[in-house]
Amino acid sequence: MAVKQISIFVENKKGALAKVLGDLASKGVGLRAMTIADTGDFGILRIIVDDNEAAAEALRAEETVFSVTDVIACQAADVPGGFAHVLGILMDAGINIEYTYAFVIKTGEEACAIIRVDDVGAGEKVLTDNGVPLITQDEVLKI
Repeated sequence: MAVKQISIFVENKKGALAKVLGDLASKGVGLRAMTIADTGDFGILRIIVDDNEAAAEALRAEETVFSVTDVIACQAADVPGGFAHVLGILMDAGINIEYTYAFVIKTGEEACAIIRVDDVGAGEKVLTDNGVPLITQDEVLKI
């Protein structure tokens, strides 16, 4: 049930991020979620897209360094503490959270949390066992 995320190494210079996003757009790839972490000379752009194959093709054509990883996508209530509740479930189960980002699906109702953990299968199980709805790859594409 894991969702595929593409991590792209982007040089930290003017126009680099716009070029990568333009390369994806030129192949008709739409973004569903995005975050970027700056590490000095380069950044790591993490994206969920509507067409992983087209994205990989576009990135390879430009010789862009990227990787594909599995992440958990789940719902969290769009209320103060909603996301903290989800992370607390993982913490209480001893599951290491490597990084996370979230976005609102419907204001005041639900958000989507993208969570990278050290054991995706265990993370999914503990969340579903605790009533946290997971979001599938197909469902993410419809957002």
